[in-house]
Amino acid sequence: MKNIVYHLIKFWIKTSLHLYYRKIIINGLENVPRDKPVLFLPNHQNALLDPLLIATDCNRKPYFLTRSDIFKSSILNWLFELVRMIPIYRIRDGRDSLKNNEAIFEKCSKLLNHNKSLLMFPEANHNLQRRVRPLSKGFTRILFKTLERNPNLDIRLVPVGLNYLYGEDFPDKVSIYFGKDISLQDLLQEEDPRTTTERIKLKVSEALQKLTTHIPDSDYAETTKKLDAAGADYLDPVSTNGILKNPENHKEEKNVNSGKTLFGRIFKPLFIVLNLPVVLLWKLFVKPKVREPEFTATLRFAVSLLAFPIYYLLLFSGFSFWFGTLIAVATVLVIFIFNLAYVKLS
Repeated sequence: MKNIVYHLIKFWIKTSLHLYYRKIIINGLENVPRDKPVLFLPNHQNALLDPLLIATDCNRKPYFLTRSDIFKSSILNWLFELVRMIPIYRIRDGRDSLKNNEAIFEKCSKLLNHNKSLLMFPEANHNLQRRVRPLSKGFTRILFKTLERNPNLDIRLVPVGLNYLYGEDFPDKVSIYFGKDISLQDLLQEEDPRTTTERIKLKVSEALQKLTTHIPDSDYAETTKKLDAAGADYLDPVSTNGILKNPENHKEEKNVNSGKTLFGRIFKPLFIVLNLPVVLLWKLFVKPKVREPEFTATLRFAVSLLAFPIYYLLLFSGFSFWFGTLIAVATVLVIFIFNLAYVKLS
């Protein structure tokens, strides 16, 4: 029963993501092993959207480690557990809470030993800036604990690059680049766990820097302006990083990432009017409570995921009562098609 519910929720979320985003580009799925234990290691920019995008399009059913503070609501804990979310505790959650991670690492170790897949963010924090931040060693502790049980286990590390066109804005585009899997066994240094840890972190970091745009921290704002002026396509990390390495070979072009299309600018007022209850819910009640910019898109998606089905149902009920079922179906269908066109063509 749990498996059926999981697949239904996954289908609902995946469909909603493809309705929410103007475009989702998947690259490198052939690099994901299907019959070996896998640890997905993505860069982290956009809060809960990052794991949802990967989990629904990676050809595996990964468990993913998520910051523990979202598990404070007992009402939602059952849902988080159902979709394979596992809490991970950080120093900001209180020093005493860190001891809970031992049980979490033990659980993750057992999952890998049963050829399951995990998703963990090695940067251990999120930020909308287009760069790979220093990696934490937390994910390596899970790997070492797993090897204590089975030293010869062929764990595969799959780096994943997430590339958002905007990050906060709507509609948005995103590309997901699955890198070539890395054999953990090839990185092991006998009798020297510290060296092994550094080798793993370096290998994963180097891979991530090729799978997503990596702008060094120094002169970040100035470098971003130059990329925009060169017409960088942030959905294509290979070409964008190429501009970073050889800026003299790229003359200034029209910024392909600037603003919405003519269709989006013309029809935005109509989109607002047709979806006014949902728009007001977002603008007046949810958006003002967003404390971190990295959660903007996540909470907007959550509102869309929950509010639009209810809104369409209320529209159908109201129009059915006043004008009949046929008119109600036609009205909801027209608004849905318009909304879809607005998202895909803006």
